[in-house]
Amino acid sequence: MLEVLAFATPNSVKVPIALEEMKLDYRLVPVNLRQGEQKTEAFRAMNPNAKVPVLIDRSPALAEGDVVLSESSAILVYLAEKTGQLLPKDAAHRGKVFEQLFFHASGLSPAFLQAFQVAMQSSPQPEAQARASAEVDRVLSVINHNLEHRLYVAGDTYSIADIAHFGWIWRHQAIGASLEKFPSVRRWYDDISARPAVVTAIAKTMALAQ
Repeated sequence: MLEVLAFATPNSVKVPIALEEMKLDYRLVPVNLRQGEQKTEAFRAMNPNAKVPVLIDRSPALAEGDVVLSESSAILVYLAEKTGQLLPKDAAHRGKVFEQLFFHASGLSPAFLQAFQVAMQSSPQPEAQARASAEVDRVLSVINHNLEHRLYVAGDTYSIADIAHFGWIWRHQAIGASLEKFPSVRRWYDDISARPAVVTAIAKTMALAQ
């Protein structure tokens, strides 16, 4: 059995999307960030960084016991390698997926997180807002450039790199960002948003906050 400790967050939603796409059975376990449940001793024993999501793989076939894994991109790679899905076997194409995952970790995710933190302030400073918005637009322009020449962010095949990027771009409206300046991103976003697995995963993830 796979368990996903999560909340209604951009990083959390990536894991259910992958699991739905892979048609794997799993159980979502809510971790209420508003009540600080991620800071409990029990949760920190699984992830000392006190962040969701956390994946627990209790599969009987695991020789060394349960696998407990944090960091959404690492979880996506683990699931892809476990199932042989959403990660190309060809070295060149596989490298492109990892290229996008590293760009996600170093560029897109920090930009969106910073913009989200600024937007959540009661009285955000205009200069801080402008800097955060400019960096979001910069990383979106990089992705837009890639998507001008391919269907998905790492090539013409849907992969875990698309799921990683989608997790944050899914919440672009919450930070006041617009995709209208980035038509290739808009095309890609609309395509992924309509995937049945994505629709299901978003609904299940959002229900964690209810």
